[in-house]
Amino acid sequence: MQQIVINKEKCIGCGKCAKDCVDSAITIEGGKAVVREGCLECGHCFAICPTGAVEMPGYDTSDCGEFVSLSEIDSARFLQGIKSRRTMRQFQKRPVEAAKVKMILEAGRYAPTAKNSQKVAFTVLTSRRKEIEKECVKLFRTGVDVGSKFIKSLERSEIDDNFFFKGAPLVIVVSGYDSVDPSLASAYMELMANSLGLGVLYSGFFRACTILNPLIKARLKLPMGHKVVTCMIIGYPAVAYKRIPPRKPRKARRR
Repeated sequence: MQQIVINKEKCIGCGKCAKDCVDSAITIEGGKAVVREGCLECGHCFAICPTGAVEMPGYDTSDCGEFVSLSEIDSARFLQGIKSRRTMRQFQKRPVEAAKVKMILEAGRYAPTAKNSQKVAFTVLTSRRKEIEKECVKLFRTGVDVGSKFIKSLERSEIDDNFFFKGAPLVIVVSGYDSVDPSLASAYMELMANSLGLGVLYSGFFRACTILNPLIKARLKLPMGHKVVTCMIIGYPAVAYKRIPPRKPRKARRR
């Protein structure tokens, strides 16, 4: 199925889609837009068309409503919120509502991906969460190939049964073929989670477990060829911070 279709009746030949096409796959011929081979299906043409002449039949367009610019959000307040972000390690037992989980996943789905590949996967741990965490705890307690890598971080820590997921109600594993796309998706998801009043912890220890023990990774049933890039522990914070912590001086250079 052709993924980009031009409705000739609606197309006015303005050329905006052709000018904004990332892959130069659109031309104007006979006063109408024409899509050639090589289209990335990024949706720029769909978003920019003033008459709605661009159709994407293979995609879900039910959510494609009014375009909202982030410039509508007070920028100073937004920056203050980013600076106030804290890694959360104490969570309430309160569950995260399904509607909020959906919004977090949607934020990740709309994060940019190289060449518009959209090949980032999101695995929400539910029934097997305790089983998987138990395997990770066992691995770290026995110290198989772990001590030399993490001893400085672990020597003062108690590896209890909730060491990896902190008793949080929501765990989302973000995976992909490389590290960049899933990392971008995770950043979008964290901002959305924070805006919903939720706290987030990136569990680097869990990611390490999926590398050290292939059986733990296998339990996730990731898409073929995917690797775990982030494991996001999410829930309502059980602690309140009072002020923004300091940072070292900014290191920005001009060349």
